[in-house]
Amino acid sequence: MTSLTSQQAPVEVIIVGGGVAGLSAAVALGRSRRSVVVIDAGDPRNAPAAHSHNYLTRDGESPLELIRLGRAEAQHYGAHILEGTARSASRTETGFEVTLADGSTVEGRRLLVTTGLTDVLPSIPGLSERWGRDVLHCPYCHGWEVRDRAIGIIGSAMTAHQAQMWRQLTDRVTVFSHTAPEFTAEQTQRFTARGIEVVDEAIARVDVENDAIVGVKLGSGRQVRLEALVVGPAFSSRADILVSLGLDTTEMVMNDHVLGTYIEADPVGATSVPGVWVAGNVATPMDTVVAASAAGVKAGAAINGDLIEEEVRAAVESARATVR
Repeated sequence: MTSLTSQQAPVEVIIVGGGVAGLSAAVALGRSRRSVVVIDAGDPRNAPAAHSHNYLTRDGESPLELIRLGRAEAQHYGAHILEGTARSASRTETGFEVTLADGSTVEGRRLLVTTGLTDVLPSIPGLSERWGRDVLHCPYCHGWEVRDRAIGIIGSAMTAHQAQMWRQLTDRVTVFSHTAPEFTAEQTQRFTARGIEVVDEAIARVDVENDAIVGVKLGSGRQVRLEALVVGPAFSSRADILVSLGLDTTEMVMNDHVLGTYIEADPVGATSVPGVWVAGNVATPMDTVVAASAAGVKAGAAINGDLIEEEVRAAVESARATVR
């Protein structure tokens, strides 16, 4: 890894967050001969998952292996990887200064934040320990692996949508109302039409045997046998460093319920603060791994273009001054 003392001069781009979005941006910028530092705290959102899916040619790869490979590619094109936690950022005369948890700083002309989000899970004993293994939320990420199994959907604002998505993968779907908003008559009709059982009870705990979910125990004491659980977590954007620059998080709303927060940006990741971009789940909570990677490439290309425009303007002004 790169130490701060090895960075003797400000770089062109600081990237905060070393997941696939940040590393993809670093590769795009490195290939454009930009100097880049990637600051990474080392706690990716998908670390508990054993595999990533729907990433063409890398299907089934470990998320941590994707990061290892991504770091190597970014470093091949000149990016420096700095392990540490970015605490805040401030504007300077030439760009930005990022302060890390140890008090050290990094300076750069542009700032890209790809810090992702934190999944806030329902408070059910035994649930969080199985997150990313047989407690799931995305049918595209992990649905194939639990096809034809008995799956329980834990009630949330997303339940009506989730239940139908997972029903595509198995005909053994049970919805637990838990803390979900009351289902409408139309939603109930749709459940019935597709053979989805609805249990109008809260879950007391998750039952695990031999390192695998075997079911849940309800508040009434009844036990229901299952092989996987689906949750609708709240998506809390890791946006502290952006808030320190004056950016506010925006609520993500579905069916009149707040599902989480994100940072608003344009299609290439530019925020309302000049010189600051975002990519990945911090801006688009529903993106999968491959979508986050693509967003990183777009942001990297946009930042390179922005730097080029600044450099062209400076060259033109210098040429004009020489003529005078």
